This record gives sequence, C-alpha cells and structure tokens, in this order.
Amino acid sequence: MTKQPQELALLAEAGRLLASVFEMLDRTPLIGMSTLQIDEMVERFIVHDLQARPASKGQYGYGFVLNSSVNHVVCHGVPSPSDVLQDGDIVNLDITLEKNGYIADSSKTYLVGTVGPVGRKLVQTTYEALWMGIRAVRPGARLGDIGWAIERHAKRNGYSVVHEYCGHGIGREMHEEPQILHFGKPGTGLPFREGMVFTIEPMLNRGRRTVRTEDDGWTVVTRDGSLSAQFEHTVAVTATGVSVLTLRHDEQDMMSRMKIAA
Repeated sequence: MTKQPQELALLAEAGRLLASVFEMLDRTPLIGMSTLQIDEMVERFIVHDLQARPASKGQYGYGFVLNSSVNHVVCHGVPSPSDVLQDGDIVNLDITLEKNGYIADSSKTYLVGTVGPVGRKLVQTTYEALWMGIRAVRPGARLGDIGWAIERHAKRNGYSVVHEYCGHGIGREMHEEPQILHFGKPGTGLPFREGMVFTIEPMLNRGRRTVRTEDDGWTVVTRDGSLSAQFEHTVAVTATGVSVLTLRHDEQDMMSRMKIAA
C-alpha cells in the first residue's frame, strides 16, 4: 500500500505531466467544442507531446481518454460528437495518465464562457472542499478526517456530497486500496502512513445527493437534475504532511494559503 521513494518519484513525474494536460486545457476556449473533440485533443497531447499513455482508454472496456461530465452529470460522462459545450455550461474533465508504469489521476470542473452565480458558487465550493480534504492528510491522521472535512464544508454551503463514488489508492494500477470516502467521522478509519498515495475527488450536488446511471452503463447523473461539480488530485503522504502530485502551476500558492504542511 505504501510506495518506495523511487516509486514516488515516478508517480510525481506522471502527476507533473498530467498537470500540464490541464494547463493546456486552461488555454483552450471550450465554447463550441464537442466533448469528443476535447477527448481527441487530449489524447494527441498525451501521446505525441508528452510521450505518455492515456490510462483510462481501454480500462474496464472504456473507449475514451477522459470523462466529460456536463452540468447535471456527476461523473463518468462519455465524450460525444453531439455533446457540444455551450456558454454557461460547467464541465468536469477527468483524466488519467501513465508514464513509466505509474498512473496519476486528476479532474477539474471548467466554467464555459459566462457562468451564472449558481454554477460559479457550486464549482468554487467543490474546489474548496477538495482542499479541505487535502489539508486533513498527514501521518497519523485517518481516512474519516478527509470525508468529515469535505462534507462539513459542503453542508455549510448548502450542498450534498455524493456517497456512491470515492477516491482510491493509485500506483501501477489505476484503482488500488484504500477507498477514500468523501463523508465520514473524524478520527475513524485507516491511519495514514508516509508513502501512501491516493486520490481525493469530491463530487458535490446543488440538490439531493442521489444519483442514477444512464443506459450507456457509464454516465452518472443527479436524480433530481441538479448541477454537480467535481475536482480531483492525486496526493502522497509525506513524513510531515502531504504532497499534491498533480498540482498545477496556477495552484502553487494553495499549500501556503491553506496552511498545509508538505
């Protein structure tokens, strides 16, 4: 479950490359693009520019590089040529990348064009909830501390947390132990140890937390049709705190702002 220093270095390299994928997307105007076009663009960037492998393609029979979850889609949205992003949409892009046998996993919810205050607040609160969860990670803390921090922040802002999907250990395999729930009680669950690597990926709904899976067997949507947002990072437990392996350049000050020990 814990990773050796050489493994952590390889995971950090995969995370750095994956962060650059999102930085490329940050520079891309998404209005008018189909989610399939985004998928194809990301695949070209990972394979040709980064000389890496999109780890999601072929995993569990999935045929695409990323998940594209628009508005009321909670997670696992399937790219489509008919799913064209419109002004005011929010879209979560969930991407994995493998380099030298090790995998990193991250996602970001994008504001497409001019998004109204309802969508902006949900996206901002979800991002804050991710960082509340990250701040709970340190040696000796426990799994329940992450979920408690996330759910408390969500509820304080009037949102619900999806229970059916969680973070996970990661390394040579995309999904390893332990499971990282985004709800829970502080001081409960498995204690963190230096060298553990896992994802934190809260999904917050504007309405009720209940979800359903559509007929394609992949796309998960809110049952009440309310907006949903998600953010995700791959993190490693250090001797004194936590390292965010998929940290983007625009987030470099988040560790100090959140008073997180590295």
